[in-house]
Amino acid sequence: MLNPIKCIITDDEPMARKGLQGYIAKTGFLSLTGVCEDALQLNDMLKQQGADLLFLDIEMPYLTGIDFLKNASNPPRVIFTTAYDQYALSGYELDVLDYLLKPISFERFLKAANKAYDYFRLLQSVDAPDYLFVKADNRLEKLSYPDILFAEAMENYVGIYTNERKLIVHSTLKALQESLPAASFIQPHKSYLVNLDAIRAIEGNVLHIREYQVPVSKYLRDMVMEKIINNRLLKK
Repeated sequence: MLNPIKCIITDDEPMARKGLQGYIAKTGFLSLTGVCEDALQLNDMLKQQGADLLFLDIEMPYLTGIDFLKNASNPPRVIFTTAYDQYALSGYELDVLDYLLKPISFERFLKAANKAYDYFRLLQSVDAPDYLFVKADNRLEKLSYPDILFAEAMENYVGIYTNERKLIVHSTLKALQESLPAASFIQPHKSYLVNLDAIRAIEGNVLHIREYQVPVSKYLRDMVMEKIINNRLLKK
């Protein structure tokens, strides 16, 4: 499980700070650790405590958010918040996670927060071991993530299909999903988990994985297609 993402808000407008504080409070995977009125306060705060993510305004007195980011040494990841859309290119050049234009709706905020969640989850999966142990036939079996093709829920058990065999594990699909890297595995249907790299073809609402066919829920198809496309883009 990903630990809560530690956030700092920096904005010279009180209402903007209050709005972001309310949004963060509604988002379970975010944790607010600091609020600053300008980049100078932020600079001091970062020397005293760490942060994973900054919600950083651009137009502020003394030092703009852009100038702060250009001169900061190893800063946290940033989501820009601004009332001016002409800074979008600067945000792209500085490799910020997202660019929120004020007034910020909760829907748009949540989209940016989810992007941050995906980024930190991917970072976590890169640093994590590339295998797990499962108990099958009264012994622990080591499974490499790349060897797992897909998993299928079977009441109180899960069938794990690999390149060489099928294992029956006393577990739930949800528990297995929490042990696998989110960047590599998707849930196209309530009863299945699939390794993105194992997908060989997509036909309608069916994923072809070697000789197997895995259904895709019509409610999840758009999400599945987006994940598959993004996975291929990342690997180019």
